[in-house]
This record gives sequence, C-alpha cells and structure tokens, in this order.
Amino acid sequence: MMKNNVNALAAVAYVLIFLAIQVAAQFLMTAIQAIKQGGPVEQLSTMGTMIAMVTFSLVTIILFTLLKWAPVSRHYLMSRPWAVLLWSLFAALGAIIPSMWLQESMPEWPESVQQYIDQAEMVATQLMSTTGGYAVVCLLAPVAEELVFRGAALRSLLLWKPECRWTMIFLSALLFALAHMNPAQFLHPLLIGLLLGWMYERTGSIIPGIVYHWTNNTAAYLLYHAYPSSDITLSDIFGSPMRTGMAVFFSLLILLPAIYQLNQWMKRPAPTGL
Repeated sequence: MMKNNVNALAAVAYVLIFLAIQVAAQFLMTAIQAIKQGGPVEQLSTMGTMIAMVTFSLVTIILFTLLKWAPVSRHYLMSRPWAVLLWSLFAALGAIIPSMWLQESMPEWPESVQQYIDQAEMVATQLMSTTGGYAVVCLLAPVAEELVFRGAALRSLLLWKPECRWTMIFLSALLFALAHMNPAQFLHPLLIGLLLGWMYERTGSIIPGIVYHWTNNTAAYLLYHAYPSSDITLSDIFGSPMRTGMAVFFSLLILLPAIYQLNQWMKRPAPTGL
C-alpha cells in the first residue's frame, strides 16, 4: 500500500519538477538579461525566451531519461508500429480544427484573466516567430512533455491504480492541462491529454504521443506563419460560419476513423519502453 501511494505522489512530483525547471530557466535568463542591460527586466527578449525554452526542454529530457523516471528503450520501434504512427498523425490533423472551434466557443474571460492569457500568447508568439522556434516548439517540446506527462506521471499513476486506468488517464490529462497555465487553452490540452494517455496506456510507449504532439505543434506553427495575427478565427480563415461548420465536420471524418484505426492497431509489446 505504501509503495502504491509513493507512485501517486511521484506523478505529482514529476509535474512539479517539470514546472520548477521551466521557472528556473526563465529566472536564470531574466537574471542574465538584467546584468547585461544593467537594470531590472520587465520582459524577456525573444532570444532570451528562446534560450530559456531550449535549456528547459533539454534539462527536462536529460534529467528524466538519466534518472529513469521515464524508462527509455527501442523495443516499441522494433515492433514496427508504422500503422499506429501513421494514424497518430492523422488523428492530430483531424483534431486541429475541432479543437480551435471548441476554444473559440468558450465564454469570454474576465479582464484580469485575459491579461494573463495575452501574456502567455505573447510568449508563444515569440517562440513561433524567431529563428529556431520550430525546433523548440515542434521537436523539443513534444519529447519533453511526453516524457514527463505520459512516460513518468501517467506510468506512475497506472502503477498506483492499474484497475482504474481511465481515472488515471484523466488525472494525467488534468495535470497536463493545468501545467500549460493558460485558462483559454485548458480544454484543448485536457482532451488531447486524454487521447495521448489512452495511446500510452495501450502501447506502453510515448512514441505515438510524440508523433501526435509533433503533428499538432507543427500545424500550429504553420498556421501562425500563414496567419500571424493572434486574433485569427476559423471564420476569418474559411470565410463564413457555414464553411467553418463544414471544416469541423470534415475534420471529424478524419479524427474519428483515425481513433478507430488506432484502437484496432495499438498493442503493448512490452510492459516498459519508450
């Protein structure tokens, strides 16, 4: 019983360590920038934000891998799960427009909350707009987050209560959503966290989640460069609410069959692995 409780506490600890590394990297870069400009820093420069995120992602990946908080092996890839990886990509593509539609359907936030949301979106814009932003947002971030939230946190939760797998998947998705610290984007990571958690539980691997995460972030990156305005809506992209509705419908025709195919193909070749 004590060992099981330790697994539950470990899951929360992994997320707190993840957040602590992020805060430490930003604090370090803020201090360096303050020394360089000889005064207090109100906001990190674009390059400072980039270096902080690279440092945070790399430290997270190295720490969780070396300490084996998220066990790593090649066993899953050696099982040649190409169909799973392909359908993971299609699932991510199919979820993008419905996710944007849900986010746009959320009620307006109070002004104090909206200021915090705007600040979070400004940081995301900095990363998207700078050279090297793709490597941070689309390559490093998916690996780091999948290691922490599925490879470490969800794995511990499933060890704690293996008979309550969907409850554990929901808890990991909730931690994933809260860790993004953006109320406007809470629903998106929560729903995606459920899907990614299900994929991890079925395969015992974070690789399908990395493929999904990479596809999702790459689409967001490309969308930003096609429509740089942070206020862009689906109606702006498609021209009318009717076309937006059609886009959501046809996206679901990609997403739902992809989930069905994942359910057909996913299997766990080994109890542990990537």
